[in-house]
Amino acid sequence: MLLPPSEGKTPPRARGPQLDLDSLSSPGLNPVREKVLDALVEASASPDAMRVLGVGASLDAEVARNVHLRSLPTGAAKHVYTGVLYAAAGLDRLTPTGRARASESLRIVSGLWGLVAPDDRIPAYRLSMGTDLPGIGPLAGAWRGALGVELEARADGELVVDCRSATYLAAWHPPRSADWVQVRVLRELDGSRSVVSHNAKHTRGVLTRHLLTRRGRAPQDAEGLARVARELVGSALLAVELGPPTRGARTLELVVA
Repeated sequence: MLLPPSEGKTPPRARGPQLDLDSLSSPGLNPVREKVLDALVEASASPDAMRVLGVGASLDAEVARNVHLRSLPTGAAKHVYTGVLYAAAGLDRLTPTGRARASESLRIVSGLWGLVAPDDRIPAYRLSMGTDLPGIGPLAGAWRGALGVELEARADGELVVDCRSATYLAAWHPPRSADWVQVRVLRELDGSRSVVSHNAKHTRGVLTRHLLTRRGRAPQDAEGLARVARELVGSALLAVELGPPTRGARTLELVVA
């Protein structure tokens, strides 16, 4: 399962250990992590940092914090990433079985770290995958090769449940050998359906939690995923529909009120 990071992040407590890239999962990504981290620190210290990072004046404190990322305290990613999706997913409220499932099968795609596991220790930061970072270029392109090396073999022949937004989707597409399912959320009102944003994040979080906490075998293919998602119909969902393959992916539509 692939998730996007949250835009908002909760800074860890001051007594947390400093960043140690070697302690993160997917150590093969560390060469790119080092380059992106150095470029972000430099860009964040520049006079035009807000323009480069594409943020407004209200986030100047977060951009200023980027300058000190190597010395800031870290916390588990499941505590640092906050917001609608992560509140619904409750990665910090899992049983030991749920934590084991998340550690094995869930990754967060990040413009700074490439991939993050829920228990990886990271500082709070501000950087979107959509950024064109000086010295690096567009981040989605910068990460594509390294993520391919890290994920291609892992995804081969497996179900990939993709909850990423388009910005993060650009960084890596699963191989054709994978059973790739993109999760889409629609709202039904007066008999018509439309794409939503806020509800989409919440609903993807609900599906994430359901997959991590339900009893029984995890779904092995797109049809199995649809059957598991339909367990939420009548509570969190109105309907679940699985579309045909398009450009290598199938779409799982989750319909909410």
